[in-house]
Amino acid sequence: MSLLARLPDIRGTYAEQAPMARLTWFGVGGPADVIFHPADSDDLAAFLAQCPADVPILAVGAGSNLLVRDGGVAGVVIKLAGNLTAISHHADVLTAETGALDADVARYAAKAGLAGLEFLIGIPGSVGGGLRMNAGAYGSEFKDIVIKAHGFDRQGNAISATPAEMGMAYRHSDAPCDWIFTSASLRTSPGETAAIKARMKEIVASRGDAQPRGVRTGGSTFANPEGGKAWQEIERAGCRGLIIGGAQVSEKHCNFLINNGGATASDIETLGETVRARVASGGGPDLRWEIRRVGRT
Repeated sequence: MSLLARLPDIRGTYAEQAPMARLTWFGVGGPADVIFHPADSDDLAAFLAQCPADVPILAVGAGSNLLVRDGGVAGVVIKLAGNLTAISHHADVLTAETGALDADVARYAAKAGLAGLEFLIGIPGSVGGGLRMNAGAYGSEFKDIVIKAHGFDRQGNAISATPAEMGMAYRHSDAPCDWIFTSASLRTSPGETAAIKARMKEIVASRGDAQPRGVRTGGSTFANPEGGKAWQEIERAGCRGLIIGGAQVSEKHCNFLINNGGATASDIETLGETVRARVASGGGPDLRWEIRRVGRT
């Protein structure tokens, strides 16, 4: 029996052997056995409640911080970005579904005169990914703004948790890996739209000056080690510009890996592991991957 035949009826859509390379910023990786695009959060809950327990599931957002291996992904990939994207607010609490892009949340908040979310304009991902890894930039991170995250467990039961309950720390969360977040309530404060937009403009300019643009890349590859900067360790190890296959360490910012056009996922992962090994062999720290790596090798 095919996997698709074992899956529950849904109001959204299924796609078999769907190319994951189209859904990630790196543009590499094999297909997913099935991709599920839920119609809404109720559709997602119904799917989870009825999906066979032995079927692996993986929720993905914007794909900016994701490396899908060349063998593809077993089971069902649940695509949230492009589906669960609603943003609203009441007083100074903004609610965003987890498929919403961080930059779109920042723009909505600015238009509504809500301050405190400006840093989201500098994070190339979605709200769901931000919750999962406590994404951050420019001195702020998700745990600073999240009041509560909401979603479902693997059985389709509703869950809600605060940052403390999820153990959110620097680029890390202890939330169970089978939780799928569907929305988050975010803390803001009243602000002047002009000032908020000005700060966002500064962040966009800073990011453009410091990070590679116009190339296939992901977010920051490695989390900063305690008391230091990952890019400095990579620079010190002589890895700026290092090439393996079609993958390269960015000349502009060496904590970014680039697909030069013909890279495989294996090229990118091997390059990252080579960087880690060179940093460690030179007396540097054991760099921790910030890019999430998934799928079959």
